[in-house]
Amino acid sequence: MKYLIIGLCLLANLSSPAQEIALLKYSGGGDWYANPTALPNLIRYCNSSLNTKIKTKPATVEPSSPDLFSYPFVHMTGHGNVVFSAADIANLRNYLLSGGFLHIDDNYGMDEFIRKEIKRLFPEKNLVEMPANHPIFQGPNVFASGLPKIHEHDGKRPQAFGIFENNRLVLLYTFECDLGDGWEDADVHNDPKEVREKALKMGANLIHYVFNN
Repeated sequence: MKYLIIGLCLLANLSSPAQEIALLKYSGGGDWYANPTALPNLIRYCNSSLNTKIKTKPATVEPSSPDLFSYPFVHMTGHGNVVFSAADIANLRNYLLSGGFLHIDDNYGMDEFIRKEIKRLFPEKNLVEMPANHPIFQGPNVFASGLPKIHEHDGKRPQAFGIFENNRLVLLYTFECDLGDGWEDADVHNDPKEVREKALKMGANLIHYVFNN
């Protein structure tokens, strides 16, 4: 019954005139606030290209807050340490199992920390590398090779990892990609227009998937 109520809350948010997405404010000392222009730019792009009606200013939500269940899509980023409390873990897990979605974008330096916390969230599951034929790469923009590379760091290939529940993708972890950097204002990283467009199109695919599944 608890999960049913939570799921209905998420459904109500999706059917409301104005949708809303959020940035996760976590503990541990990592810069959860990195890429401040990223989500606003992604929202504007989605409202324009997908005809979504997302509020232009994203919310900020803590993992243990009951407000978490108001947002169908929650984004998390940073360069460093991440620590979830027991209350964070319980609330985040309930949120994800009840219809929510968490996108974690490693901004370079988060990997060793976030993998441990993901394992605490889902000790019974393993991160699974996403195949290029998964719907998140197929529409509305096609990425035939899977996750695009936005920024170079160690010369490694970009990877997308997922946690699934009943065949539904509930958590996506993007690594060696830096999607959020590509969403930022053009003068932040001086990325070429085509790189920023590629990042925004991939972000739009994520929003499309979450809002339609």
